[in-house]
Amino acid sequence: MDPEKPRKILVVEDDSDMLLGLKKLLTKEGYEVETSGDGIQASELVRKNFYSIVLLDLKLPGIDGFEVLKLIKETRPDSEVIIITGHGNLDTAIQALKLNASDFITKPFMKEAILIALQRANEKIAIKKKLKEYTETLEIKVQAAIVEIVRRQEFERRLIQSSIDGIVGSDGEGKIVIYNEAAEDIFGFPPAEVLQKKNINALYPAPIAEKIQRDLAGQIAPDKPLGWKEITISNRQGEEIPVRFSGNIIRSNGGTIGSVGFFHDLRQVKKLEQELIRSERQAAIGQTMASIAHYIKNILSGLQGGIYVANTALEKNDMDRFKAGWEMLQKNTNRITTLVKDLLNYSRARDPEYRMASVNEIVQEVQNLIEPRAREYNIKLTRNLDPNLPPISLDPQGIHNALLNLVSNALDACISGRERDDLEVKITTAQSNKSLIIEVSDNGAGMDEEVKKQLFTSFFSTKKGKGTGLGLLTTHKIIQEHRGTIAVKSEKGKGSTFIIELPKAEKAMNKGGQ
Repeated sequence: MDPEKPRKILVVEDDSDMLLGLKKLLTKEGYEVETSGDGIQASELVRKNFYSIVLLDLKLPGIDGFEVLKLIKETRPDSEVIIITGHGNLDTAIQALKLNASDFITKPFMKEAILIALQRANEKIAIKKKLKEYTETLEIKVQAAIVEIVRRQEFERRLIQSSIDGIVGSDGEGKIVIYNEAAEDIFGFPPAEVLQKKNINALYPAPIAEKIQRDLAGQIAPDKPLGWKEITISNRQGEEIPVRFSGNIIRSNGGTIGSVGFFHDLRQVKKLEQELIRSERQAAIGQTMASIAHYIKNILSGLQGGIYVANTALEKNDMDRFKAGWEMLQKNTNRITTLVKDLLNYSRARDPEYRMASVNEIVQEVQNLIEPRAREYNIKLTRNLDPNLPPISLDPQGIHNALLNLVSNALDACISGRERDDLEVKITTAQSNKSLIIEVSDNGAGMDEEVKKQLFTSFFSTKKGKGTGLGLLTTHKIIQEHRGTIAVKSEKGKGSTFIIELPKAEKAMNKGGQ
């Protein structure tokens, strides 16, 4: 291992075999390795020690990896974090990258992948160290002798040009004097068109450029550096480029002498996100076809059984048996109707039609529809509505469908878990300062933790072949369209409560929810 590379490293992984294997590999590569098997211990180690590199599993007992990552970036910002994630969890890896993780590796590990990730982290540490040295010593360089400046000029040029981030530096008036190759790749302008010719206003988003210009002119008090944040810039061709930006004002002897901005290109990250979305959609299509085919097969079996019973009854002139067969046909025809309706509701690109409406009135309509079925099974259907609930901006038909799905599911849960005589489904409305709350609760079958985790995934149903799961998917989609949230509390054998929170609005949103 290169003696210049950082040697102290922390590995956080709850799999003891994998932890031991990583420690052996990294020790052999010359690193000084410390290990931890849970988030709490890892957090304590990070607070007490500095590690140049941390290999961090996101799924940990105690405190999850995201919380440990946030702690590292808050207390040890110079530590580089390489995320350990499963092959099917690239979305969580992307979330971690957004929280300033350096890189990620997937299980099962390949030695080459680990070493490449460590090499990248070491290179980034080296560049950050040099850039930090450059920024901290810039004031000294300005005051130093001309000979020293000339001697270092080539080194500084190479240092800036080698950065993986776009670097744009300006003088005290905002004129661009530093513009590296990475910046050229992002903005699309060749250096000849930028250096000493363009102002930062021509490259930076207007709000950021205006703030820097005011600071350069001394119109505002010295502020903290502009921390990393995700923004969008327009390149020479007018293309919108997503980047993470950080900037600072360079000061000398109490005055401002220039500014520097760092632009980290996010196009590859965004491309990865889109590829992940596409792969998830393809997987969902395959899962959809399998689920629907299985469901239709069950319906066809029911129809064939009904036809057989009806035909046999006609041959024997047995009207009671014919009636039973006819009821089987009706039941399975209704199942086909429900399936088609659910598919249309979930798949169609319907723009919500927002207007100011009363949630309490929608709840009353849903209760009136469900009441006959509840009485049929001797299930108590009650409501507890906040009389002071204000009208809010929503799509009445969409919220009606969402509540109808939840209340119907609550009745089904009571019917399937009939081990008590006081079965009840309750609809409650309330409000907080910023949102309106709707709860649909029942004391039916309930769900365990594994079932709850799958509730809003594609085509998962708790009805054991009697449902497709499309109802909850549609409900989830409707609530998301309203910029709301839906959550569930449930315990096996003790019932479930679905909680919807919808944001209040003083006026109806435009079509499309804008």
